[in-house]
Amino acid sequence: MSGMASDHNTSSQEEYLPNYLQKEDPFASKLSREADIIAGFYLTVIGILSTLGNGYVIFMSSKRKKKLRPAEIMTVNLAVCDLGISVVGKPFSIISFFSHRWVFGWMGCRWYGWAGFFFGCGSLITMTAVSLDRYLKICHLSYGTWLKRHHAFICLAIIWAYATFWATVPFAGVGSYAPEPFGTSCTLDWWLAQASVAGQVFVLSILFFCLLFPTAVIVFSYVKIIMKVKSSTKEVAHYDTRIQNSHILEMKLTKVAMLICAGFLLAWIPYAVVSVWSAFGQPDSVPVQFSVVPTLLAKSAAMYNPIIYQVIDCKFACCRSGELKTLQKKSSMKKSR
Repeated sequence: MSGMASDHNTSSQEEYLPNYLQKEDPFASKLSREADIIAGFYLTVIGILSTLGNGYVIFMSSKRKKKLRPAEIMTVNLAVCDLGISVVGKPFSIISFFSHRWVFGWMGCRWYGWAGFFFGCGSLITMTAVSLDRYLKICHLSYGTWLKRHHAFICLAIIWAYATFWATVPFAGVGSYAPEPFGTSCTLDWWLAQASVAGQVFVLSILFFCLLFPTAVIVFSYVKIIMKVKSSTKEVAHYDTRIQNSHILEMKLTKVAMLICAGFLLAWIPYAVVSVWSAFGQPDSVPVQFSVVPTLLAKSAAMYNPIIYQVIDCKFACCRSGELKTLQKKSSMKKSR
C-alpha cells in the first residue's frame, strides 16, 4: 500500500504544471488592458517618488559622509536598496504593464526576479541589523562605547553577501524565478512547493531565512526597546543636558528605524501571505485579480522611507529649536541678573 501511495504522489507531482506552463504564452497579461494601464501609472508614480526621495537621502548623506553615525550608515544602505529596486526593477514592470504583457522574455524575467529579491532581501536584513543596533544601544548602554564606523561597514559587507547568496541560490538549480500569475511581472517560483519535496524545502528555507527569522529579530528588538524606554524615562531626567541630548538623538534614530520596519512589513506581509498560499494551498487557488494587489503594495515599500526620514527630521528640528529658545531665554535671564 505504501508503495502504491508513493507511486501516486510521484505521478501527481510529475503531472502538476505551474500556472505559467499551463498556458501557451506564460507572459501574456491575465488582466484587462484597463487594469494594466492603471497599474502602470501607479508604478510610474511610485517609481518617480521613490527614485527622487531615496536619491535625495543618499545625496544629503554623502555631503556629511564622514560624520555619519553607524545607525545612519545603515539607513543610507537601506536607501541604496530602495533606489536599486526603483531604478533596476520598476522600469521592467512599468513597460510590461503598459504593453499588456511581459516583453523581456525568460532572461529578463530571471533578471527582474533576481534583482527584486536581492534588493528586497537586502532591505529586510539591513532593517534587522538596524533593529539589533538600536536594541543594544538602548538596552545595553556599554555596547555604544565600542561600536565604531568600521563595524558598520563590516556589517554592510555581511548584509550584501547574505542577500547575494539567497538571491543566487535559485540559479544553482535549487529553485528558479518565474512569471507572476497575472503575467506582467516575475518573482521567485513559489509553485515549486506544489511539484516536489525539494521545492518545498527551497520555499521553506527562503521563508525562514529571508522573512520569518529577520522579522522575529526585529519584533524582539523593538519590544525590548519599548519596555526599556518605559522603565528608564525617569532615570534619564536626572542626567545632565549632554546625556539627555544624546538620549534624544538615539530615540530619534530608534523612531525612524521602527517606522521604517513597520512600513516595510506592512507592505510585504500581504505579498508573503499570498505567496505561501500559492506554494502550499490548492494549485492555482489564488485568483489572478487578487494576486496583483499585494504585489503592487509590496512594490510601494521603497517610497515610504524618505517620507519617514523627513517627518522625523522636521519634528526633531522643531524640538531642537524649542530647546535652543529655552536655553537662550535662560542665559538672557542669567545675564540680566
